[in-house]
Amino acid sequence: MTAINQLTASEAARRIAAGKLSAEEYVAAHLERIRQRNGDVQAWVHCNPETALAQARMVDRTKPQSPLAGVPVGFKDVIDTAGMPTGYNSPIYRDYVPQVDAACVAMVRHAGGIVLGKTVTTEFASRTPGPTRNPLNLAHSPGGSSSGSAAAVADFMVPLAFGTQTGGSVIRPAAFCGIVGYKPSFGTINRAGLKQLAESLDTIGVMARSVEDCALLTHVVSARRLPDFSTALAQTPRVGLLRTSRWSDATPAAQVALDAAAAAIAKKGARVTDVSMPAEFDRLHEDQMVIMNFEAARALAHERFTHPELLSEYLRNKLEDYWHKPREAYTAVMRHALDCRRMYADLVADFDVLLTLSAPGEAPQGITGTGSSLFNRVWTLLGAPCVTIPAGTGPLGLPLGVQIIGAYDDDERVLRIAEWIRQALG
Repeated sequence: MTAINQLTASEAARRIAAGKLSAEEYVAAHLERIRQRNGDVQAWVHCNPETALAQARMVDRTKPQSPLAGVPVGFKDVIDTAGMPTGYNSPIYRDYVPQVDAACVAMVRHAGGIVLGKTVTTEFASRTPGPTRNPLNLAHSPGGSSSGSAAAVADFMVPLAFGTQTGGSVIRPAAFCGIVGYKPSFGTINRAGLKQLAESLDTIGVMARSVEDCALLTHVVSARRLPDFSTALAQTPRVGLLRTSRWSDATPAAQVALDAAAAAIAKKGARVTDVSMPAEFDRLHEDQMVIMNFEAARALAHERFTHPELLSEYLRNKLEDYWHKPREAYTAVMRHALDCRRMYADLVADFDVLLTLSAPGEAPQGITGTGSSLFNRVWTLLGAPCVTIPAGTGPLGLPLGVQIIGAYDDDERVLRIAEWIRQALG
């Protein structure tokens, strides 16, 4: 029998709506898991059991008509929560408690979802990590910057969690922790109340243990139509198998996993075709870094000017370097990215989705780094919807992931095909 905290959000919500499970019981099971495991995994920076249980009891009394009612949700600690500490993993904000919810928090509350707490982030969703460990092997990183969200979902501490992606911060940690991660098309989830790092890249995404759950949470906070996963696809998907120009940077195990996934879905009827990106796209790996850092140097101007001593050495130096970078260099890469977005729309029109790697390999050992975003940056810069699903394990026994990518604003199709591929991979 499935433990209560191991129920998917969708299944639990159906049981709560039918009166077969109370919201209080469902939330309490997750709080108990947090009590047992967070000392080792350290996924949470703040969680108040009494507050969470009070929210759950209110749901049980009022019975709101929402597909999210009674379901607990974790929020990456760069997303403001009214009356709850929000520290951005920086000593600058050690005692900061926002007065207003971020838009996505407010919408979760309105839908009867339970704001369970705040999950660990890297410093300002940049590179310097917090204490979170991969729950599948505590000696390894969970990835970043949405470290705590990925680890909490993977360890059954919460069924749903928000992350953010500026480079690879939803897809990569989800892959490292063996769960599903969904970075929607740019702008899908409103960013009001998000601590900004790079305004033209920051995207709020979601993590769960099923594609259906990712779609559910996104539907509630964005009004995107909830895909019907109960019906078969009208036709087997046309899939472009994309190894990218950085294929040699992937581990042999990851390369094998992608090829095996392509073979498995071809066996199920998918029309799989090798595809390569135009040569101009190779520059996007570096363009994304220029855009991110140039914008971060301005977004974090207050912190750099007033509390430079409280920034990590890495972030302080990076912000200083890009503060002095000529605007012309930033403008040039932004224009190139716009050109590539137009080319991408034409390229992906020949396929339903593209299939590539979610990360170069398994989660790296140690927690001083969060792994490479090499297989994520381009898609973030293009604003494309991406879903990562588990695709076996590597030589260390840790998860590998494959990434399903589609055309901008074609999220429903991407989610449905991601679920079809997940089932095809078994």
